[in-house]
Amino acid sequence: MNNNQNKIQNPESPVPKTPQMNDRDFLNDILSYEKYMTASYSTAMNEASHDALYQEIHSIFDETKNMQRELYSLMFQKGWYSLTPEQPQKLQQAAQQYAGYMSQFPHNPPMQ
Repeated sequence: MNNNQNKIQNPESPVPKTPQMNDRDFLNDILSYEKYMTASYSTAMNEASHDALYQEIHSIFDETKNMQRELYSLMFQKGWYSLTPEQPQKLQQAAQQYAGYMSQFPHNPPMQ
């Protein structure tokens, strides 16, 4: 099966093919930065020792997460970001693997 046939993608908006950065390059760069920042703020929230600091970081985290989603949506809309659907059997295997990991924890896993 050809992977391109399985892609979930809008028609791609054309961008100039030049050595200079184009709109797609800029958006991709910013999206990568937002992903990095979201992960970093998540770590900072986990390690915040003061509730007011936690709340401030959480507020910034939410803004960053929302911007990340908006950038992703814009890139997907323009056809610059595609998805590949996973086969149901692979999803089932991943769920079983996760359930196996959960059974190793010393607490009861959440009910499904």
